[in-house]
Amino acid sequence: MQGWYYSIPLLAFSVLSVACCLERALFWWKVTHRQEEVVRQALSQYRRNPRAAQYLLEQNADLPIARIFLAALELNEASPEDFKLALETALAAEVPLLKRFNTLFDTVITVAPFLGLLGTVTGIIQILSSIQLGDIGGTNTQGGGQGIAEALYSTAFGLIVAIPTLLISNVFRSLYLRQLSKIQEYGGELELLHRQRLEMQAQQLPQYSYDKPGPSSTLPPYSPLEPS
Repeated sequence: MQGWYYSIPLLAFSVLSVACCLERALFWWKVTHRQEEVVRQALSQYRRNPRAAQYLLEQNADLPIARIFLAALELNEASPEDFKLALETALAAEVPLLKRFNTLFDTVITVAPFLGLLGTVTGIIQILSSIQLGDIGGTNTQGGGQGIAEALYSTAFGLIVAIPTLLISNVFRSLYLRQLSKIQEYGGELELLHRQRLEMQAQQLPQYSYDKPGPSSTLPPYSPLEPS
């Protein structure tokens, strides 16, 4: 009860950290186990039937990369520049979701050890303030060692909260960087397929030949009027 001012915030940080870690673990498990197959099927179908690929992505719209692809595929006959811009804009919109709770993790990692240290310092101050100089080695100092041990528990509590959060947040950060690289890789493949599709459509358009008007015999010759 004497250390409530540091133990309650540390307990709150630990609960928040565990809850956010569970949410991120479920999110990344879903992404890593489903994304590869969905993207490969979508790219394969896009070569034959873009509508089928779009339908497949709509069925898996809970994946970030599916939403990014849909933002570009929903454009009707977009130019390569507009297609790439749509992919980049959708990626920028998904980045906050991919980096979710990173700020909270950084806050817990930074603040938790300082809260533990604060509990230790204030505990030692209270122990030293209770010792009387004329009573060193007397009955008033018998619980000093136990008080110091209890004060050091706060530092241990802070480190117990901060260290696992640091390790787990580093794992999530590496998954984010890997996911960003995957999105750029698959986005480049989709851009290439879109360019090839536009080139094939341009080659399949019927070629019309127009006869250029030239000198025709049907036109009357021009003869200047001579003054009389």
